[in-house]
Amino acid sequence: MEGNDGMDGGDGMDAGLFAREPARVAPGAVHVPAWLPAGRGRALLAACREWARPPAGLRTVRTPGGGTMSARQVCLGRHWYPYGYAPTAVDGDGAPVKPFPAWLDELARSAVADALGPRALPAEPYDIALVNFYDGDARMGMHRDSDERSDAPVVSLSLGDTCVFRFGNTETRTRPYTDVELRSGDLFVFGGPSRLAFHGVPRVHPGTAPPELGLTGRLNITLRVSGL
Repeated sequence: MEGNDGMDGGDGMDAGLFAREPARVAPGAVHVPAWLPAGRGRALLAACREWARPPAGLRTVRTPGGGTMSARQVCLGRHWYPYGYAPTAVDGDGAPVKPFPAWLDELARSAVADALGPRALPAEPYDIALVNFYDGDARMGMHRDSDERSDAPVVSLSLGDTCVFRFGNTETRTRPYTDVELRSGDLFVFGGPSRLAFHGVPRVHPGTAPPELGLTGRLNITLRVSGL
């Protein structure tokens, strides 16, 4: 579906009829639907709610040009700000960033092994998490995750509302790209030749979160190896 403005799988009448299968979106980029079990998703949501509390809690990210990102963010391990990492919330309350728990490294490594195979596992542990919260109006422009010094695969987990995830190429923010529907519990991993591909979230579908999850909006938990 390169260059398609629609969604992979769609949200029409057949959306719930057929099992969604893992899909290779680009070399080194794999979408694994429903990878996170419901119980693990609820536990991860509970952890995100704790991480979002101050100090160094959920904040609005301001860009160098004076704008703001519509998705709000909290970081673990190291604090990301445009465009680098710091040990404290330098563009927030200045508090030390919350630690990155060892179980998130285990989760990330399990995700990489399932999506790309054990040979894709990095030698270094995962040590950074960026947790983005999207309400119904939030978006994320096309960007690359290029502030790390490691080329380890990026692990992305979705909770809550369904979104359109646009996965592009490594050269430009424009076409060719592929739009993928990410639902609650879905996994997306990108590494290798796609590690520096541009990607973004052009829209979120409010009210599509599983009712039993108890989340209004969408959470995206992105796990990375800093190499720092």
